[in-house]
Amino acid sequence: MLVCLAALALGAALRGVWLTADPPSHATVGIVWHDEGPWVHNARNKVLWNQWRTDEWNPVFLTPVFTVLEYVAFSTFGVGTWQARLVPVASGLAAVLLLAAGLGAVAGPRCAATGAILLATNYVFVMWNRAALMESTMTAMIVMAWASYAIAERQPRVGLLAGAAVVAAWFTKASSAFFVAAILIDCLTTVALAWLPAVRRKARMNEPTPAVLAGAYWTLVGLALTGAAALIWFVVPHWHEYQFYNWQMSVVRKPAYTLRALLDRASWIPIVHDFFTRMWLVLVAAALSLLTIAARWRTATPSERLLAWWVLLGMAELVVHDSGNERRYVMLIPALVGLASLLLARTHPVLRHSSVEGRYARWAAFPVLLVLAYLVAGSMIRLASIYEVRPGVRLSALAALLCASYGVIRWRALRGWLVRQEMPPVHAAVVVALAAGGDLAQYAQWAATRSDDNYRASRTLAGVLPAGTLVHGKLANGLSLENRIRPVFVGREFGNYADRKTRDDVRYILTYVAPRVGYEGSVINDVLDAYPNRTIIMTFDVAETATGRDRAALIDKFGDGRASTSGHVAGRAHD
Repeated sequence: MLVCLAALALGAALRGVWLTADPPSHATVGIVWHDEGPWVHNARNKVLWNQWRTDEWNPVFLTPVFTVLEYVAFSTFGVGTWQARLVPVASGLAAVLLLAAGLGAVAGPRCAATGAILLATNYVFVMWNRAALMESTMTAMIVMAWASYAIAERQPRVGLLAGAAVVAAWFTKASSAFFVAAILIDCLTTVALAWLPAVRRKARMNEPTPAVLAGAYWTLVGLALTGAAALIWFVVPHWHEYQFYNWQMSVVRKPAYTLRALLDRASWIPIVHDFFTRMWLVLVAAALSLLTIAARWRTATPSERLLAWWVLLGMAELVVHDSGNERRYVMLIPALVGLASLLLARTHPVLRHSSVEGRYARWAAFPVLLVLAYLVAGSMIRLASIYEVRPGVRLSALAALLCASYGVIRWRALRGWLVRQEMPPVHAAVVVALAAGGDLAQYAQWAATRSDDNYRASRTLAGVLPAGTLVHGKLANGLSLENRIRPVFVGREFGNYADRKTRDDVRYILTYVAPRVGYEGSVINDVLDAYPNRTIIMTFDVAETATGRDRAALIDKFGDGRASTSGHVAGRAHD
Protein backbone atom coordinates (compact mmCIF):
# COMPACT_ATOMS: atom_id res chain seq x y z
CA MET A 1 0.00 0.00 0.00
CA LEU A 2 2.79 2.46 0.88
CA VAL A 3 4.59 1.70 -2.40
CA CYS A 4 1.38 2.34 -4.34
CA LEU A 5 0.84 5.63 -2.53
CA ALA A 6 4.45 6.66 -3.18
CA ALA A 7 4.06 5.78 -6.86
CA LEU A 8 0.85 7.80 -7.01
CA ALA A 9 2.57 10.80 -5.41
CA LEU A 10 5.46 10.56 -7.87
CA GLY A 11 2.99 10.22 -10.73
CA ALA A 12 1.13 13.32 -9.55
CA ALA A 13 4.37 15.31 -9.48
CA LEU A 14 5.40 14.18 -12.97
CA ARG A 15 2.02 15.10 -14.37
CA GLY A 16 1.32 18.25 -12.39
CA VAL A 17 4.50 20.36 -12.48
CA TRP A 18 4.99 22.88 -15.31
CA LEU A 19 1.47 22.12 -16.46
CA THR A 20 1.42 24.95 -19.01
CA ALA A 21 4.64 23.74 -20.68
CA ASP A 22 4.59 22.59 -24.30
CA PRO A 23 4.41 18.85 -25.06
CA PRO A 24 7.62 17.23 -26.34
CA SER A 25 8.46 18.35 -29.86
CA HIS A 26 12.12 17.32 -30.25
CA ALA A 27 11.48 13.70 -29.23
CA THR A 28 7.75 13.71 -29.81
CA VAL A 29 5.33 11.16 -28.40
CA GLY A 30 2.68 12.11 -30.97
CA ILE A 31 0.89 14.93 -29.12
CA VAL A 32 -0.40 17.69 -31.39
CA TRP A 33 -0.72 20.69 -29.07
CA HIS A 34 -3.10 22.69 -31.26
CA ASP A 35 -5.68 19.87 -30.97
CA GLU A 36 -6.30 20.71 -27.31
CA GLY A 37 -8.41 23.79 -28.03
CA PRO A 38 -10.66 22.09 -30.60
CA TRP A 39 -11.50 19.19 -28.29
CA VAL A 40 -12.44 21.39 -25.31
CA HIS A 41 -14.37 23.74 -27.60
CA ASN A 42 -17.88 22.96 -26.35
CA ALA A 43 -16.93 23.02 -22.67
CA ARG A 44 -15.24 26.41 -23.18
CA ASN A 45 -18.30 27.69 -25.04
CA LYS A 46 -20.63 26.72 -22.22
CA VAL A 47 -18.57 28.42 -19.51
CA LEU A 48 -17.79 31.62 -21.44
CA TRP A 49 -20.94 32.11 -23.54
CA ASN A 50 -23.47 29.88 -21.73
CA GLN A 51 -24.12 27.77 -24.83
CA TRP A 52 -22.56 24.50 -25.88
CA ARG A 53 -22.66 25.24 -29.61
CA THR A 54 -21.40 28.49 -31.13
CA ASP A 55 -20.43 27.24 -34.59
CA GLU A 56 -20.55 24.07 -36.70
CA TRP A 57 -17.71 22.29 -34.88
CA ASN A 58 -19.19 20.39 -31.96
CA PRO A 59 -17.11 17.48 -30.69
CA VAL A 60 -19.53 17.05 -27.79
CA PHE A 61 -21.21 14.50 -30.09
CA LEU A 62 -17.94 12.58 -30.33
CA THR A 63 -16.83 12.79 -26.72
CA PRO A 64 -19.62 13.82 -24.33
CA VAL A 65 -17.93 12.36 -21.22
CA PHE A 66 -14.70 14.27 -21.83
CA THR A 67 -16.65 17.44 -22.64
CA VAL A 68 -18.62 17.29 -19.40
CA LEU A 69 -15.47 16.71 -17.34
CA GLU A 70 -13.77 19.67 -19.04
CA TYR A 71 -16.85 21.79 -18.34
CA VAL A 72 -16.60 20.88 -14.65
CA ALA A 73 -12.92 21.87 -14.62
CA PHE A 74 -13.56 25.18 -16.40
CA SER A 75 -16.59 26.10 -14.31
CA THR A 76 -14.67 25.32 -11.11
CA PHE A 77 -11.26 26.84 -11.85
CA GLY A 78 -11.84 29.08 -14.86
CA VAL A 79 -10.93 28.65 -18.52
CA GLY A 80 -7.22 28.18 -19.12
CA THR A 81 -4.48 25.81 -20.22
CA TRP A 82 -3.70 24.21 -16.88
CA GLN A 83 -7.40 23.95 -16.07
CA ALA A 84 -8.01 22.06 -19.34
CA ARG A 85 -5.13 19.71 -18.55
CA LEU A 86 -6.43 18.89 -15.08
CA VAL A 87 -8.87 16.38 -16.58
CA PRO A 88 -6.21 14.19 -18.25
CA VAL A 89 -3.96 14.56 -15.20
CA ALA A 90 -6.73 13.26 -12.96
CA SER A 91 -7.53 10.55 -15.54
CA GLY A 92 -3.92 9.36 -15.59
CA LEU A 93 -3.71 9.18 -11.81
CA ALA A 94 -7.03 7.36 -11.68
CA ALA A 95 -5.66 4.83 -14.18
CA VAL A 96 -2.62 4.21 -11.94
CA LEU A 97 -4.81 3.68 -8.87
CA LEU A 98 -7.35 1.50 -10.70
CA LEU A 99 -4.74 -0.67 -12.38
CA ALA A 100 -3.10 -1.26 -9.01
CA ALA A 101 -6.47 -2.22 -7.52
CA GLY A 102 -7.18 -4.67 -10.32
CA LEU A 103 -3.72 -6.23 -10.19
CA GLY A 104 -3.99 -6.53 -6.43
CA ALA A 105 -7.24 -8.44 -6.83
CA VAL A 106 -5.67 -10.76 -9.42
CA ALA A 107 -2.21 -11.41 -8.00
CA GLY A 108 -1.70 -9.60 -4.69
CA PRO A 109 0.01 -6.48 -3.33
CA ARG A 110 3.42 -7.03 -4.98
CA CYS A 111 1.78 -7.09 -8.37
CA ALA A 112 -0.23 -3.97 -7.52
CA ALA A 113 2.91 -2.10 -6.46
CA THR A 114 4.77 -3.17 -9.59
CA GLY A 115 1.95 -1.97 -11.85
CA ALA A 116 1.61 1.31 -9.97
CA ILE A 117 5.33 2.11 -10.32
CA LEU A 118 5.51 1.22 -14.00
CA LEU A 119 2.36 3.10 -15.01
CA ALA A 120 3.00 6.13 -12.80
CA THR A 121 6.42 6.70 -14.40
CA ASN A 122 5.74 5.58 -17.98
CA TYR A 123 7.05 8.52 -19.99
CA VAL A 124 4.63 8.27 -22.92
CA PHE A 125 1.65 7.87 -20.61
CA VAL A 126 2.80 10.76 -18.42
CA MET A 127 3.09 13.09 -21.40
CA TRP A 128 -0.32 12.16 -22.75
CA ASN A 129 -1.74 12.68 -19.25
CA ARG A 130 -0.48 16.29 -19.52
CA ALA A 131 -2.36 17.04 -22.77
CA ALA A 132 -6.01 18.15 -22.84
CA LEU A 133 -7.03 15.37 -25.22
CA MET A 134 -9.45 12.46 -24.83
CA GLU A 135 -7.00 9.55 -24.87
CA SER A 136 -6.13 9.68 -21.17
CA THR A 137 -9.76 9.81 -20.06
CA MET A 138 -10.84 7.04 -22.43
CA THR A 139 -7.95 4.87 -21.23
CA ALA A 140 -8.81 5.52 -17.60
CA MET A 141 -12.37 4.32 -18.27
CA ILE A 142 -11.02 1.15 -19.87
CA VAL A 143 -8.75 0.55 -16.86
CA MET A 144 -11.75 1.08 -14.57
CA ALA A 145 -13.70 -1.51 -16.55
CA TRP A 146 -10.86 -4.05 -16.40
CA ALA A 147 -10.16 -3.49 -12.70
CA SER A 148 -13.85 -3.79 -11.83
CA TYR A 149 -14.10 -6.96 -13.90
CA ALA A 150 -11.13 -8.41 -12.01
CA ILE A 151 -12.60 -7.53 -8.62
CA ALA A 152 -15.99 -8.94 -9.73
CA GLU A 153 -14.46 -12.43 -9.81
CA ARG A 154 -14.81 -12.33 -6.01
CA GLN A 155 -17.33 -9.51 -5.53
CA PRO A 156 -19.75 -10.03 -8.44
CA ARG A 157 -21.79 -6.83 -8.07
CA VAL A 158 -18.72 -4.76 -8.91
CA GLY A 159 -19.28 -6.05 -12.43
CA LEU A 160 -22.05 -3.46 -12.67
CA LEU A 161 -19.35 -0.77 -12.53
CA ALA A 162 -17.32 -2.63 -15.15
CA GLY A 163 -20.22 -2.50 -17.61
CA ALA A 164 -20.89 1.17 -16.90
CA ALA A 165 -17.20 2.03 -17.37
CA VAL A 166 -17.17 0.31 -20.77
CA VAL A 167 -20.02 2.54 -21.92
CA ALA A 168 -18.29 5.61 -20.46
CA ALA A 169 -15.14 4.69 -22.41
CA TRP A 170 -17.18 4.47 -25.62
CA PHE A 171 -18.73 7.89 -25.02
CA THR A 172 -15.33 9.35 -24.26
CA LYS A 173 -13.93 8.11 -27.55
CA ALA A 174 -15.46 5.50 -29.83
CA SER A 175 -12.05 3.97 -30.61
CA SER A 176 -12.59 2.03 -27.38
CA ALA A 177 -14.90 -0.20 -29.45
CA PHE A 178 -12.26 -2.93 -29.32
CA PHE A 179 -12.65 -3.16 -25.53
CA VAL A 180 -16.43 -3.38 -25.80
CA ALA A 181 -15.87 -6.40 -28.01
CA ALA A 182 -13.21 -7.81 -25.67
CA ILE A 183 -15.31 -7.73 -22.52
CA LEU A 184 -18.39 -9.04 -24.36
CA ILE A 185 -16.37 -11.97 -25.72
CA ASP A 186 -15.13 -12.92 -22.27
CA CYS A 187 -18.48 -12.46 -20.53
CA LEU A 188 -20.31 -14.52 -23.16
CA THR A 189 -17.60 -17.17 -23.01
CA THR A 190 -18.13 -17.46 -19.27
CA VAL A 191 -21.91 -17.75 -19.71
CA ALA A 192 -21.53 -20.34 -22.46
CA LEU A 193 -19.20 -22.47 -20.32
CA ALA A 194 -21.73 -22.39 -17.50
CA TRP A 195 -24.84 -23.18 -19.54
CA LEU A 196 -23.55 -25.36 -22.38
CA PRO A 197 -21.78 -28.51 -21.14
CA ALA A 198 -21.07 -29.56 -24.73
CA VAL A 199 -19.10 -26.39 -25.33
CA ARG A 200 -17.28 -26.90 -22.04
CA ARG A 201 -16.32 -30.46 -22.94
CA LYS A 202 -15.20 -29.53 -26.45
CA ALA A 203 -13.10 -26.64 -25.17
CA ARG A 204 -11.84 -28.76 -22.28
CA MET A 205 -12.40 -25.87 -19.88
CA ASN A 206 -13.70 -25.97 -16.33
CA GLU A 207 -17.13 -24.74 -15.36
CA PRO A 208 -16.83 -21.17 -14.00
CA THR A 209 -17.36 -20.70 -10.30
CA PRO A 210 -20.66 -19.14 -9.17
CA ALA A 211 -18.88 -15.88 -8.30
CA VAL A 212 -17.19 -15.62 -11.71
CA LEU A 213 -20.48 -16.36 -13.49
CA ALA A 214 -22.32 -13.79 -11.37
CA GLY A 215 -19.60 -11.24 -12.13
CA ALA A 216 -20.12 -11.80 -15.87
CA TYR A 217 -23.88 -11.37 -15.45
CA TRP A 218 -23.49 -8.13 -13.50
CA THR A 219 -21.06 -6.81 -16.12
CA LEU A 220 -23.56 -7.51 -18.90
CA VAL A 221 -26.33 -5.88 -16.88
CA GLY A 222 -24.22 -2.79 -16.23
CA LEU A 223 -23.32 -2.54 -19.90
CA ALA A 224 -26.94 -2.99 -21.02
CA LEU A 225 -28.47 -0.52 -18.55
CA THR A 226 -25.86 2.20 -19.05
CA GLY A 227 -25.91 1.74 -22.82
CA ALA A 228 -29.71 1.98 -22.89
CA ALA A 229 -29.64 5.16 -20.80
CA ALA A 230 -27.07 6.72 -23.14
CA LEU A 231 -29.16 5.79 -26.15
CA ILE A 232 -32.33 7.27 -24.69
CA TRP A 233 -30.88 10.48 -23.28
CA PHE A 234 -28.11 11.29 -25.74
CA VAL A 235 -27.85 9.26 -28.94
CA VAL A 236 -31.48 9.13 -30.10
CA PRO A 237 -32.27 12.84 -29.40
CA HIS A 238 -29.12 13.85 -31.31
CA TRP A 239 -29.00 11.03 -33.83
CA HIS A 240 -28.13 13.14 -36.89
CA GLU A 241 -25.14 14.81 -35.23
CA TYR A 242 -24.06 11.62 -33.45
CA GLN A 243 -24.13 9.59 -36.66
CA PHE A 244 -22.24 12.27 -38.60
CA TYR A 245 -19.43 12.73 -36.08
CA ASN A 246 -19.00 9.07 -35.13
CA TRP A 247 -19.45 7.45 -38.51
CA GLN A 248 -19.25 9.83 -41.46
CA MET A 249 -16.40 11.90 -40.06
CA SER A 250 -14.48 9.35 -37.98
CA VAL A 251 -14.83 6.19 -40.08
CA VAL A 252 -16.02 6.80 -43.64
CA ARG A 253 -13.82 9.78 -44.52
CA LYS A 254 -10.57 8.61 -42.90
CA PRO A 255 -8.90 5.24 -43.50
CA ALA A 256 -8.70 3.11 -46.63
CA TYR A 257 -9.87 -0.48 -46.17
CA THR A 258 -8.15 -2.19 -49.09
CA LEU A 259 -6.08 -5.30 -48.42
CA ARG A 260 -2.89 -3.35 -49.16
CA ALA A 261 -3.87 -0.62 -46.69
CA LEU A 262 -4.63 -3.19 -43.98
CA LEU A 263 -1.30 -4.95 -44.54
CA ASP A 264 0.54 -1.63 -44.45
CA ARG A 265 -1.09 -0.61 -41.18
CA ALA A 266 -0.37 -4.02 -39.64
CA SER A 267 3.30 -3.87 -40.61
CA TRP A 268 3.71 -0.30 -39.31
CA ILE A 269 2.62 -0.96 -35.72
CA PRO A 270 6.06 -1.38 -34.08
CA ILE A 271 7.98 0.48 -36.81
CA VAL A 272 6.67 3.98 -37.47
CA HIS A 273 6.68 5.32 -33.90
CA ASP A 274 8.92 5.28 -30.85
CA PHE A 275 5.98 3.99 -28.80
CA PHE A 276 7.14 0.40 -28.17
CA THR A 277 10.83 1.30 -28.31
CA ARG A 278 10.46 3.71 -25.38
CA MET A 279 9.03 0.96 -23.17
CA TRP A 280 10.89 -2.03 -24.57
CA LEU A 281 11.57 -3.78 -21.25
CA VAL A 282 7.89 -3.58 -20.34
CA LEU A 283 6.99 -4.81 -23.83
CA VAL A 284 9.24 -7.87 -23.52
CA ALA A 285 7.81 -8.78 -20.11
CA ALA A 286 4.26 -8.17 -21.37
CA ALA A 287 4.84 -10.33 -24.45
CA LEU A 288 6.13 -13.23 -22.35
CA SER A 289 3.25 -12.81 -19.93
CA LEU A 290 0.70 -12.80 -22.75
CA LEU A 291 2.30 -15.94 -24.18
CA THR A 292 1.94 -17.75 -20.87
CA ILE A 293 -1.72 -16.72 -20.64
CA ALA A 294 -2.32 -17.98 -24.18
CA ALA A 295 -0.54 -21.24 -23.37
CA ARG A 296 -2.78 -21.90 -20.35
CA TRP A 297 -5.89 -20.28 -21.81
CA ARG A 298 -8.24 -22.93 -20.45
CA THR A 299 -7.14 -22.28 -16.86
CA ALA A 300 -6.50 -18.52 -17.07
CA THR A 301 -8.80 -16.27 -15.04
CA PRO A 302 -11.30 -14.00 -16.85
CA SER A 303 -9.28 -10.91 -15.95
CA GLU A 304 -6.11 -12.46 -17.41
CA ARG A 305 -7.92 -13.39 -20.59
CA LEU A 306 -9.35 -9.88 -20.82
CA LEU A 307 -5.86 -8.38 -20.60
CA ALA A 308 -4.83 -10.56 -23.54
CA TRP A 309 -7.92 -9.57 -25.52
CA TRP A 310 -7.21 -5.92 -24.66
CA VAL A 311 -3.82 -6.07 -26.41
CA LEU A 312 -4.74 -8.34 -29.32
CA LEU A 313 -8.03 -6.66 -30.23
CA GLY A 314 -6.55 -3.23 -29.58
CA MET A 315 -3.85 -3.92 -32.17
CA ALA A 316 -6.49 -5.32 -34.53
CA GLU A 317 -8.31 -1.99 -34.26
CA LEU A 318 -5.09 -0.18 -35.15
CA VAL A 319 -4.87 -2.31 -38.28
CA VAL A 320 -8.47 -1.61 -39.25
CA HIS A 321 -8.56 2.08 -38.41
CA ASP A 322 -5.22 3.86 -38.08
CA SER A 323 -1.77 2.73 -36.96
CA GLY A 324 -0.05 5.82 -38.32
CA ASN A 325 -1.27 8.10 -35.53
CA GLU A 326 0.48 7.61 -32.20
CA ARG A 327 -2.52 8.73 -30.17
CA ARG A 328 -4.21 5.44 -31.08
CA TYR A 329 -1.60 3.45 -29.12
CA VAL A 330 -2.07 5.15 -25.73
CA MET A 331 -4.92 2.79 -24.83
CA LEU A 332 -2.47 -0.15 -24.87
CA ILE A 333 -0.10 1.18 -22.19
CA PRO A 334 -1.98 0.02 -19.04
CA ALA A 335 -2.57 -3.40 -20.61
CA LEU A 336 1.14 -3.84 -21.34
CA VAL A 337 2.02 -2.68 -17.83
CA GLY A 338 -0.58 -5.01 -16.34
CA LEU A 339 0.71 -8.01 -18.26
CA ALA A 340 4.31 -7.19 -17.38
CA SER A 341 3.39 -6.80 -13.72
CA LEU A 342 1.71 -10.21 -13.61
CA LEU A 343 4.98 -11.73 -14.79
CA LEU A 344 7.39 -9.67 -12.70
CA ALA A 345 5.52 -9.96 -9.41
CA ARG A 346 5.14 -13.73 -9.33
CA THR A 347 7.80 -15.90 -7.66
CA HIS A 348 6.28 -19.25 -8.69
CA PRO A 349 6.91 -20.71 -12.15
CA VAL A 350 5.14 -18.54 -14.68
CA LEU A 351 3.45 -21.47 -16.40
CA ARG A 352 2.26 -24.03 -13.90
CA HIS A 353 -0.56 -25.44 -16.00
CA SER A 354 -0.43 -25.55 -19.78
CA SER A 355 -3.85 -25.98 -21.31
CA VAL A 356 -2.70 -25.67 -24.92
CA GLU A 357 -1.81 -29.28 -25.62
CA GLY A 358 -2.52 -31.88 -28.21
CA ARG A 359 -1.80 -32.28 -31.90
CA TYR A 360 -2.75 -28.74 -32.98
CA ALA A 361 -1.51 -26.81 -29.96
CA ARG A 362 1.68 -25.54 -31.56
CA TRP A 363 -0.21 -24.29 -34.63
CA ALA A 364 -2.74 -22.50 -32.45
CA ALA A 365 0.19 -20.79 -30.73
CA PHE A 366 1.89 -19.80 -33.99
CA PRO A 367 -0.05 -16.56 -34.74
CA VAL A 368 0.40 -15.36 -31.16
CA LEU A 369 4.12 -16.12 -31.32
CA LEU A 370 4.36 -14.31 -34.66
CA VAL A 371 2.60 -11.15 -33.45
CA LEU A 372 4.58 -10.94 -30.22
CA ALA A 373 7.91 -11.64 -31.93
CA TYR A 374 7.19 -8.94 -34.54
CA LEU A 375 6.40 -6.39 -31.84
CA VAL A 376 9.47 -7.16 -29.75
CA ALA A 377 11.88 -7.44 -32.69
CA GLY A 378 10.45 -4.59 -34.71
CA SER A 379 10.58 -2.05 -31.91
CA MET A 380 14.37 -2.48 -31.75
CA ILE A 381 15.29 -3.35 -35.35
CA ARG A 382 13.63 -0.10 -36.49
CA LEU A 383 16.48 1.83 -34.83
CA ALA A 384 18.88 0.65 -37.53
CA SER A 385 16.91 2.59 -40.17
CA ILE A 386 14.66 4.78 -38.07
CA TYR A 387 13.60 7.12 -40.88
CA GLU A 388 12.91 4.35 -43.40
CA VAL A 389 9.90 2.12 -42.86
CA ARG A 390 10.49 -0.59 -45.46
CA PRO A 391 13.83 -1.98 -44.17
CA GLY A 392 12.50 -2.15 -40.62
CA VAL A 393 9.35 -3.96 -41.74
CA ARG A 394 11.25 -6.53 -43.83
CA LEU A 395 13.92 -7.32 -41.26
CA SER A 396 11.41 -7.44 -38.41
CA ALA A 397 9.06 -9.70 -40.36
CA LEU A 398 11.93 -12.07 -41.13
CA ALA A 399 13.05 -12.13 -37.50
CA ALA A 400 9.48 -12.72 -36.30
CA LEU A 401 8.91 -15.52 -38.79
CA LEU A 402 12.13 -17.26 -37.74
CA CYS A 403 11.32 -16.90 -34.02
CA ALA A 404 7.73 -18.07 -34.40
CA SER A 405 8.76 -21.02 -36.60
CA TYR A 406 11.41 -22.04 -34.10
CA GLY A 407 8.84 -21.78 -31.32
CA VAL A 408 6.48 -24.09 -33.18
CA ILE A 409 9.23 -26.61 -34.01
CA ARG A 410 10.51 -26.57 -30.43
CA TRP A 411 7.09 -26.16 -28.82
CA ARG A 412 7.56 -28.84 -26.16
CA ALA A 413 10.98 -27.45 -25.20
CA LEU A 414 9.51 -23.94 -25.08
CA ARG A 415 6.73 -25.14 -22.80
CA GLY A 416 9.29 -26.83 -20.60
CA TRP A 417 11.35 -23.65 -20.42
CA LEU A 418 8.28 -21.64 -19.45
CA VAL A 419 7.35 -24.17 -16.78
CA ARG A 420 10.77 -23.89 -15.14
CA GLN A 421 10.96 -20.11 -15.12
CA GLU A 422 10.61 -18.13 -11.93
CA MET A 423 11.06 -14.41 -11.28
CA PRO A 424 12.97 -13.89 -8.01
CA PRO A 425 12.03 -10.60 -6.31
CA VAL A 426 15.54 -9.19 -6.80
CA HIS A 427 15.46 -9.80 -10.55
CA ALA A 428 11.98 -8.30 -10.80
CA ALA A 429 13.10 -5.24 -8.83
CA VAL A 430 16.03 -4.72 -11.22
CA VAL A 431 13.74 -4.87 -14.26
CA VAL A 432 11.27 -2.43 -12.67
CA ALA A 433 14.10 -0.08 -11.67
CA LEU A 434 15.58 -0.12 -15.18
CA ALA A 435 12.20 0.49 -16.82
CA ALA A 436 11.18 3.27 -14.44
CA GLY A 437 14.67 4.77 -14.52
CA GLY A 438 14.60 4.93 -18.32
CA ASP A 439 11.24 6.69 -18.21
CA LEU A 440 12.44 9.19 -15.62
CA ALA A 441 15.55 9.90 -17.71
CA GLN A 442 13.35 10.71 -20.71
CA TYR A 443 11.24 12.98 -18.53
CA ALA A 444 14.37 14.75 -17.27
CA GLN A 445 15.51 15.37 -20.85
CA TRP A 446 12.16 16.96 -21.66
CA ALA A 447 12.17 19.03 -18.46
CA ALA A 448 15.65 20.41 -19.18
CA THR A 449 14.61 21.78 -22.57
CA ARG A 450 10.92 22.52 -21.98
CA SER A 451 9.28 25.64 -23.34
CA ASP A 452 5.93 27.39 -22.93
CA ASP A 453 5.69 29.13 -26.29
CA ASN A 454 2.12 28.04 -27.01
CA TYR A 455 0.86 29.23 -23.63
CA ARG A 456 2.55 32.60 -24.05
CA ALA A 457 1.27 33.03 -27.60
CA SER A 458 -2.28 32.41 -26.38
CA ARG A 459 -1.83 34.97 -23.60
CA THR A 460 -0.44 37.50 -26.08
CA LEU A 461 -3.66 37.23 -28.09
CA ALA A 462 -5.62 38.25 -24.99
CA GLY A 463 -3.97 41.68 -25.16
CA VAL A 464 -4.52 42.05 -28.90
CA LEU A 465 -8.08 40.91 -29.60
CA PRO A 466 -11.10 41.90 -27.47
CA ALA A 467 -13.25 39.21 -25.87
CA GLY A 468 -15.73 37.72 -28.30
CA THR A 469 -13.69 38.44 -31.43
CA LEU A 470 -14.38 35.90 -34.18
CA VAL A 471 -11.22 34.25 -35.51
CA HIS A 472 -11.04 31.75 -38.38
CA GLY A 473 -9.07 28.51 -38.40
CA LYS A 474 -8.20 25.41 -36.40
CA LEU A 475 -5.27 27.26 -34.86
CA ALA A 476 -7.74 29.78 -33.45
CA ASN A 477 -9.09 26.93 -31.33
CA GLY A 478 -5.57 25.83 -30.46
CA LEU A 479 -4.64 29.30 -29.19
CA SER A 480 -7.92 30.05 -27.43
CA LEU A 481 -7.34 28.76 -23.90
CA GLU A 482 -5.69 31.87 -22.42
CA ASN A 483 -8.01 34.47 -24.00
CA ARG A 484 -11.65 35.03 -24.88
CA ILE A 485 -11.68 34.94 -28.68
CA ARG A 486 -14.46 32.98 -30.44
CA PRO A 487 -12.85 30.46 -32.78
CA VAL A 488 -14.51 29.39 -36.03
CA PHE A 489 -13.12 25.92 -36.75
CA VAL A 490 -12.66 24.79 -40.36
CA GLY A 491 -12.08 21.10 -41.14
CA ARG A 492 -12.08 19.11 -44.35
CA GLU A 493 -15.76 18.46 -45.12
CA PHE A 494 -16.80 19.16 -41.52
CA GLY A 495 -16.96 22.03 -39.09
CA ASN A 496 -17.50 25.38 -40.76
CA TYR A 497 -16.37 24.08 -44.14
CA ALA A 498 -19.29 25.00 -46.39
CA ASP A 499 -19.03 28.77 -45.85
CA ARG A 500 -15.28 28.98 -45.30
CA LYS A 501 -14.76 31.35 -48.25
CA THR A 502 -17.63 33.72 -47.49
CA ARG A 503 -17.37 34.45 -43.76
CA ASP A 504 -16.82 38.20 -44.06
CA ASP A 505 -18.12 38.56 -40.51
CA VAL A 506 -14.93 36.85 -39.32
CA ARG A 507 -12.19 39.44 -39.74
CA TYR A 508 -9.17 37.50 -38.48
CA ILE A 509 -7.38 34.26 -39.27
CA LEU A 510 -4.87 32.33 -37.16
CA THR A 511 -2.61 29.88 -38.96
CA TYR A 512 0.95 28.63 -39.11
CA VAL A 513 3.48 30.41 -41.30
CA ALA A 514 6.36 28.14 -40.23
CA PRO A 515 7.22 25.34 -40.76
CA ARG A 516 4.82 26.18 -43.61
CA VAL A 517 1.61 28.06 -44.24
CA GLY A 518 -1.36 25.91 -43.29
CA TYR A 519 0.68 23.31 -41.40
CA GLU A 520 -2.33 22.50 -39.21
CA GLY A 521 -4.34 21.39 -42.25
CA SER A 522 -4.44 22.36 -45.90
CA VAL A 523 -8.06 23.47 -45.80
CA ILE A 524 -7.02 26.79 -44.21
CA ASN A 525 -5.42 27.64 -47.57
CA ASP A 526 -8.92 27.82 -49.05
CA VAL A 527 -9.75 30.56 -46.56
CA LEU A 528 -6.50 32.40 -47.23
CA ASP A 529 -6.95 32.22 -51.01
CA ALA A 530 -10.45 33.68 -50.70
CA TYR A 531 -8.99 36.88 -49.21
CA PRO A 532 -6.05 37.94 -51.40
CA ASN A 533 -5.73 41.39 -49.73
CA ARG A 534 -4.96 39.85 -46.36
CA THR A 535 -2.24 41.29 -44.16
CA ILE A 536 -0.21 39.75 -41.36
CA ILE A 537 -0.70 41.74 -38.16
CA MET A 538 1.82 39.88 -36.01
CA THR A 539 3.45 36.51 -35.57
CA PHE A 540 3.95 34.33 -32.51
CA ASP A 541 6.58 31.75 -31.62
CA VAL A 542 4.90 28.37 -31.09
CA ALA A 543 6.25 24.86 -30.48
CA GLU A 544 5.09 21.90 -32.54
CA THR A 545 7.93 20.45 -34.62
CA ALA A 546 11.54 19.62 -33.82
CA THR A 547 12.82 22.58 -35.85
CA GLY A 548 12.39 24.98 -32.93
CA ARG A 549 11.34 27.71 -35.36
CA ASP A 550 7.58 27.24 -35.57
CA ARG A 551 5.50 30.37 -35.91
CA ALA A 552 1.82 31.28 -36.03
CA ALA A 553 0.40 34.43 -37.58
CA LEU A 554 -2.60 36.61 -36.82
CA ILE A 555 -3.92 37.77 -40.18
CA ASP A 556 -6.39 40.52 -41.12
CA LYS A 557 -8.45 39.21 -44.03
CA PHE A 558 -9.11 42.65 -45.47
CA GLY A 559 -5.79 44.45 -44.85
CA ASP A 560 -7.40 47.90 -44.69
CA GLY A 561 -4.44 49.77 -43.23
CA ARG A 562 -5.00 48.99 -39.58
CA ALA A 563 -2.67 46.01 -39.92
CA SER A 564 1.11 46.19 -39.95
CA THR A 565 3.38 43.73 -41.73
CA SER A 566 6.36 44.75 -39.65
CA GLY A 567 5.19 43.52 -36.30
CA HIS A 568 6.76 40.27 -35.08
CA VAL A 569 5.76 39.52 -31.52
CA ALA A 570 7.55 36.53 -30.02
CA GLY A 571 5.40 34.42 -27.78
CA ARG A 572 8.12 34.44 -25.11
CA ALA A 573 8.03 38.20 -24.86
CA HIS A 574 4.55 38.50 -23.44
CA ASP A 575 2.72 37.32 -20.35
